[in-house]
Order: sequence, then C-alpha cells, then structure tokens
Amino acid sequence: MEDLFQNADPAAEPPVQTVTQLSRLIRGTLERRFPEVRVDGEVSNLRIPASGHWYFTLKDEGAQIQAVIWRSAVGGLRVRPEEGMAVRVRGGLTVFERGGQYQIAVRQVDLRDAKGDRLRQFEALKAKLAADGLFDPARKRPLPMLPRHIGVVTSPTGAAIRDLLTVFAARFPNLHVVLAPARVQGEGAAEDIAGWIEALNRFGGLDAIIVGRGGGSLEDLWCFNEEPVARAVAASRIPVISAVGHETDFTLCDFAADLRAPTPSAAAEMVVGRKSDLEERLRHLHRRLAGGLARRRVWAARLETLARGMRAGARETLADFRRRVDAAAAAPGFLEPRQIVRHGREQLARRRDGLARALENRARHAAQHLDSLALRLARAPRAALETRRAAVDRRAAQLTALNPLAILNRGYSVTLDRAGRVVHSVRAVRPGDRIRTRVTDGEFQSEVTPDHDA
Repeated sequence: MEDLFQNADPAAEPPVQTVTQLSRLIRGTLERRFPEVRVDGEVSNLRIPASGHWYFTLKDEGAQIQAVIWRSAVGGLRVRPEEGMAVRVRGGLTVFERGGQYQIAVRQVDLRDAKGDRLRQFEALKAKLAADGLFDPARKRPLPMLPRHIGVVTSPTGAAIRDLLTVFAARFPNLHVVLAPARVQGEGAAEDIAGWIEALNRFGGLDAIIVGRGGGSLEDLWCFNEEPVARAVAASRIPVISAVGHETDFTLCDFAADLRAPTPSAAAEMVVGRKSDLEERLRHLHRRLAGGLARRRVWAARLETLARGMRAGARETLADFRRRVDAAAAAPGFLEPRQIVRHGREQLARRRDGLARALENRARHAAQHLDSLALRLARAPRAALETRRAAVDRRAAQLTALNPLAILNRGYSVTLDRAGRVVHSVRAVRPGDRIRTRVTDGEFQSEVTPDHDA
C-alpha cells in the first residue's frame, strides 16, 4: 500500500473511499507495477467452468497464488495445465475485485523441466505396461504375405497418409485402404486413436493396421506414449504396425505393436512388397517347375532305356539257356537210353517254357510300371503349374475388383466436409460450408449455396 499514498501528507487524514474505489486503485497499481511476471509452481485445484475460463492455484512449499487463463488465451497455449503439473507461467498481476484477491492473468504456460518430467512419466508407464505383458515378444504376430485390405489410423490431412498412399500406388495399386481419420496430437488425441483402432477391429476384413503420423516435437508425438493407445494396440486382433515418424526415439505404441516402422513410408513398404518382386518370384517358380519337368523327362528317358535293356537282356539270357539245353540234349551221353533223353528233353522244355513266360511277364510288368511312372512324372509338374497360374489369375482379378479408384474411374466422386468426413446426405451440410470433392484425377473445393427452389 506504500505506492498508493507515497505523496500524501502523513499528518493529513486519508481520503474516505468505497470498497470498489479502493479495489480498483489497488488493481491499477498492481497492473502498472507487475505487468509481466514469470512464476514457477505446481498446478492445483484446476477448474474449467462453463464460461470457458481456466482457474487454478499455483503453489510451492511456502505459498500459493491464484491464477486465471481467460478463454481468449486458452486456444493459443502450447501447454495446457493439468492437475499436479510443474509449470512456469507468464502473465501479469491483477485483482479480482469482487473476490478481493489478487491473481496472475496467465498468457503462457511451459513445462518446467518438461523433458525430465516426460521421461519419468514414460519410464513409469512403460514399466507398468511391461508388467502387464503388453510388450511380450511371444504375442507379436507376423504380417500376411499378400494383404488386400489395410486400415490406417492417422490424420486425413497430414503428410503420413500422403506418403502411405504414394507407396501403395507404386507397389500395389489395387490395394484397398480404409482410413480412420484420427487426431494425432493435442488433447484427446490418445483416446481418439484408441477408439479408431477398436473401430477398425469391429469393421473386420482387414489384414493389417498402420497407426502413426509424421515427425514432430516431443509434445506433438506424446499421445503415442499414452496408456489408451498402447492398450488398444496390444488388444487389436489385427496385426498392427506402429509408424510414428521419429526414427531415433521409440514410443510406447512402438513397443506394443507387432512391428515398428521408423516412418509411415517404411510401414507401407513393410506391408506390401513390390508387385514386380511378386511377379519375379512367380517367374522364378515357373523356371524351377520347368527345370524340374525337364529333369523328369530325362529320367523317364533313362528309365525307358533301362527297360529296353532289361527286356533285351532277358531275351538274350533265354536264348542262351535254350542253346545250352539243346546242346546238352544233343550230347552223346543223353542219347542212351532214349527214354531218359526223351524225358530229359520234355522236362527241359517245360522248364524252358516256364522260365520264358516268367521272364516275359516280369519284363512286361516292369515296362508297364516304368511307362506309368514316366507319364505321372510328366503330368504332375504341368498340373501344379496350371494350379498356381489359376490361383494367381484369381488373386489378380480380386485385386482389380477391389481397387478403390476403379469406382472413381467410372465417373463417381466422393465429397468430404471440412473435417474430412464423408458427406452422405444434404442434411449434413449447410449453406456457406466449404466442401471437397474427390474425383479420379484429383480433388476440388466448393461452397454450399442455398437451394432457391426449395
């Protein structure tokens, strides 16, 4: 109060004032004397009434002071205070006349040792989620070899979705992409991201989900370190790739995901291989099948040669045996007595005929078996190749049918409102609204005008 009466005569009586006059005098003095202050403290008793102004107490071990952030200043804050947060505020001293108390009119809020506080929060939550099993490598799932439907949780206007679609178009134009337009920074972003992951799981039919955004500051990326996002990623029944554009640092979303990509573009490359790579792999398989078929033909020819040799050998052995039998029968010792010779000849003839029949039958069966084996070996690779070709043709037809741009090529378009939501009805827009229309070769903007015929 010294500043109020420093020019007054000490002997004179002070003037009589109303409470309102005195309060305004004090307020003017404080605002002139302390137009700009910076104060460190801890946020306590945070209140946000319907007026939109933010009220809280700023305290330390020895004192406390009231603080207010007027509604007009809330939108420009880089950091929004939370209960228990250690902050440094900037503003000016003023007086709330009706309450008879002085306060700081805050214009700026910064975290005090923000990086250290954030790191402590990160490590504490990481330990908690790890204890719950969210980061267990055993629960990680592989990505499908040839996905057809991909869900993407990111901002519909950010660089991440543009990078993803560029890679998809270059590698596999027929891929079907379902975009979940989430907020990826700021208040409520974590809950928004988690909600969209759950919604894509309910949507069904997806082969993988990419969650992420482009690079940014620690504060910009912080929603990917919040518990709702990590738990939603871990609970997803569909494999999740975390693609937060921060190559050096890991987020809790990275630890919970089935796979981590350093950027959205890298995530797109992990999800789908190049179409040319797939075609080259099919050509490689075709070459291997053709080579196997050629080798089987060589073996069939060798088997046929071996069969002919066996038949010729059997005939030669039989002829030699006949010659030996005939020579033995013609020997002098067999001519005496005639009955023994005749009996011997008959026995030899029976054995010769039986052996000949046995050799002929065995040779015929062996030849038939070799012919059947050669035919089966020749047909099997051709049937397998035709089956693979038919499967590839079916998948190519399915990919063509699922091309989301095919509908636009037939003359259709998609209209989006300012927030990026699809406009399904005229009741969803009002005169003066700005809308975007997507066609096959780009998009354009327009403004809704009143329907004068209505």
